[in-house]
Amino acid sequence: MSDSSYTRQLAELRHADSGSFGGKSSTLGELIAGGIPVPPGFAVSTSAFCAFVDEAGLVGKIAAETARISPGDVESIGAASHAISEAMRFAPVPDAVRDEVAQRYAELGEPPVAVRSSALGEDSQDATFAGQQETYLWVRGAEHVCDAVRDCWVSLFSSPAIAYRARLGGGDEPAMGVAVQLMVDAEVSGVLFTCNPVSGDPSMIAVNASWGLGLAVVGGEVTPDDYLVSKITREVVREHVHAKDVEYVPDAGGRGAVRVEVPEERREVPCVEAAELDALVDVAGRIERYFGSHQDVEWAIARGGELPASLFIVQSRPVTAMNRPAGTPAAASAMALVMSAFGVGERKD
Repeated sequence: MSDSSYTRQLAELRHADSGSFGGKSSTLGELIAGGIPVPPGFAVSTSAFCAFVDEAGLVGKIAAETARISPGDVESIGAASHAISEAMRFAPVPDAVRDEVAQRYAELGEPPVAVRSSALGEDSQDATFAGQQETYLWVRGAEHVCDAVRDCWVSLFSSPAIAYRARLGGGDEPAMGVAVQLMVDAEVSGVLFTCNPVSGDPSMIAVNASWGLGLAVVGGEVTPDDYLVSKITREVVREHVHAKDVEYVPDAGGRGAVRVEVPEERREVPCVEAAELDALVDVAGRIERYFGSHQDVEWAIARGGELPASLFIVQSRPVTAMNRPAGTPAAASAMALVMSAFGVGERKD
């Protein structure tokens, strides 16, 4: 690939590349550099997004619609989002971008992948953008991967994303990178915090977990199991096991994820065992030491594998909000948002 290429291997990225590939992709590169188990993949640059917008003649459209937005006005935000999204959705991906994405996908072996939005400023100390843009699961075939990349670009102008950027302020033009990663067939997935996210206690690790992909949790269909584990003694100081009646698994026909009932014998039992919790605590400590700050981490344990090879980390970001009462809607919303990537909590598109 030339210096002007639109893609790069995730393993080659560092935080210095966040301006060119977005926060999520650059953080994944840092995790790989830190020896953390991350599914392999590649990143699509923000310059690919800019080429798409430019070649499709959308610059003026985006500027005009954005100028009509009144801050805090849900109706004007929704109208702008609809107009921009419809124009983008039917615009072609530039041939040069499509060719590079297809080549990188072929180098991966053309497996099922997750195609994940990676916006500028995402997963920083000041903003997470978690849940604001889209991720697409179990995508197969080069053409479908390219279409999913475009759909990630479209989600940069979803109503929630526009409103979130408006709340943050700042005059930078929005731009989107994309991460494409080998899909993990998650038997169980969840999030963890390298501190107690409610009290801020740095001696604790908080773990949430549910069967399969996290769609059922984000959709409010199940309540995940939750654990509080001492970093010092590895003792589980709190354990709440909830009934988990449904889960999302790969569709046998290759059409994304499907909702299935959890067999009765698994519904009310813990979805992580002691060895899995221990592995999560171990990798959480490694991630925290590498970044030098408290992190909230998205993880998945692959079906049919053995630890530690079956444990994958699919994202990490600084902990940006604490001290919310656990039962409040804000806390529940925050937990749903941080479970919003790579099968931890995507839409069922």
